Amino acid sequence: MHLNFDFSARQILWTLNFATELVLLVVLLGRDRVRRYPWFTAAAVLFALRLMAEVLLAGRMAAVPLQGLLLSLGDLSVIVGLLVVVEVARRAFSGARRSLWIINTIGLLAVAGGVLAIWGAWPAVKDLELDSVLGKLRLMQLVALKGEILVALLTVGLGLLVMVFGRHYKAGWRSHTQQIVIGLSTTAIALLVIQGAVQSILKTLHPHTQEEAQHALALLGRLVNANKVVYLAAVLWWIVWLWLDEPGTPKTSLDEAPAGPEASEE
Repeated sequence: MHLNFDFSARQILWTLNFATELVLLVVLLGRDRVRRYPWFTAAAVLFALRLMAEVLLAGRMAAVPLQGLLLSLGDLSVIVGLLVVVEVARRAFSGARRSLWIINTIGLLAVAGGVLAIWGAWPAVKDLELDSVLGKLRLMQLVALKGEILVALLTVGLGLLVMVFGRHYKAGWRSHTQQIVIGLSTTAIALLVIQGAVQSILKTLHPHTQEEAQHALALLGRLVNANKVVYLAAVLWWIVWLWLDEPGTPKTSLDEAPAGPEASEE
C-alpha cells in the first residue's frame, strides 16, 4: 500500500507555525504570563490571525481587498512590534535611571534609523499617488516592509543591551524577559539576513530563460521557508521557557497546602 502525502514545504511550515503559535498562546494564558507580557501576547495573536488570513481568505476574496487586509495586518504588526520592544525593555531595565533610559533610547533609535535609511531603495513621494487605491496600497506596503526592518533593528539592539547589562537589572539568565529577547533577536537577525539576501538576488537577477527565472523563484522560496523555520524554533523556545517558572519563584506543593479539617482536629 502506497501512501501519497502531497504536501509542500510551505504547507508543512504553515501548519507547524500555526500549531505552535496556538500552543504558545495556551502557555501564555495557562501559566498567567499575559499579565506581564500583554503586548507580546497580542503579537502572537496577530501573527496567528495573519497566518489564518493568508490561507483561509486566499481565493475567496478579490485581490485588491485581500491585499488591503493583509497590508493592514502587516502595518498593525509593526505597531505592536514596537510596543513589544518597549514592553520588553521596561521589563528588562526596570529600576534604571531616567537619564540612562533617555541616552540608550536615543542611541538605539539613531543607529536603527540610520541603518534603515540606507537599507534598500526608497520610492519617491510622487510615485506613491495617494489619490488612488493602488497608491495607498503601495504606501501601506512601504510602511509594512520598512517598519518590519525597523522593528528588527531595534530588537537586535535591545537584545545586545539585555545580554550585556540585563543581569544587573531584572533580565538575568533564565528570566522570562531574557528568553523572550533571545527568541526575538534570533528571528530579527534571521529576517535581516534573509531580507539582505533577497535584495541582493533581486538586484543581480536578470533571467534570460524561463528555467533561470524558475530557479531564482525557487531560491527566494527557500529563503522564505528558512525564515519560517527560524521563527518556528523561536516559538518552541518560548513555549519551553515560558512554561517553566523563573528562578526564585515560590512553588506550591501538597505539603504546603493549608491544613484541612482533619489536620486541624489533630
